Amino acid sequence: MAPDLRPLGWLGALAAVAAAPVQVVVAADYLSVEQAQRVLFPQADRFTEVALALDAAQRERVQRLAGPQPPHRSLRAFRALQGDAQVGTVFIDEVVGKQDFITYAAGIDAGGQLKPLEVLSYRESHGGEIRSEAWRHQFAGRGDLEALRVAVDIKNIAGATLSCEHVTQGVRWLMALWQIALKPSANV
Repeated sequence: MAPDLRPLGWLGALAAVAAAPVQVVVAADYLSVEQAQRVLFPQADRFTEVALALDAAQRERVQRLAGPQPPHRSLRAFRALQGDAQVGTVFIDEVVGKQDFITYAAGIDAGGQLKPLEVLSYRESHGGEIRSEAWRHQFAGRGDLEALRVAVDIKNIAGATLSCEHVTQGVRWLMALWQIALKPSANV
């Protein structure tokens, strides 16, 4: 005979809530924007923010090159300057992990090569392993969008699958944006 599963009143409801699994969210800030800029381009003597304004044709080209994207929350770009020379571009981007946003910095030097990524803030309960030096350094030296594919070029991390996929897709967006709209004219 099946047990009687009728509600037990408020005491039963309280017991059910207490027994429910709780998702633990760990939010941690690791670097400021200024610190990330200095890590990515230590030779730069100043950083100037770039106003990102793409026309419809540029947006379409970036989207076509970058491919499918996770939700992004905000994007900032800065020219890294040493004297009058642009030594690179720093992007501060936010992509959704599994449920919350990951803030990271990507640097692209004047020749179009990526620097290792820097994770500024991670807000998920799982997947923080993307902060590991080994995972972040996989991006260093890559300048071709075809060399930025998760599980093919960029290794996935068990337990951080969505974080790895979404950050890698975000970096593809940044590389396409750089190629279409921000590449220094001397390198065209």
